[in-house]
Amino acid sequence: MLSWGVIAYGAALSATLAVLFALTARARTLPVLVAVAAGTFVGPVAWNAILRATAANQFFTDAPIPAFPISWQDTGSGVFALATLALILGVGPLRTASGGRLTLLSALGALAALIVDIYLY
Repeated sequence: MLSWGVIAYGAALSATLAVLFALTARARTLPVLVAVAAGTFVGPVAWNAILRATAANQFFTDAPIPAFPISWQDTGSGVFALATLALILGVGPLRTASGGRLTLLSALGALAALIVDIYLY
């Protein structure tokens, strides 16, 4: 089971990578970047808090693919990041933006959370 320190560390790494991804997608305004960081931090923390509260150790079993050892825990972090980002960006700084823009930045944040979960902790 992940400790709170590891959960916070992973979420912080995810948020940092998501902001870098957002910058490559030409997200330049501070409110958008803060929302991307917040959503990518909060989503994985919420998911991992649920796993901790339920002692769901089975979610941490990696797939037997050496190059892509994804687990249900990793997938959940990405899904929660996607949902959190879509909500935060959609009611926040991108409420008047196109759906494509909202989807792109949400997906990039989810991808960041997934990558960090798979490869960095």
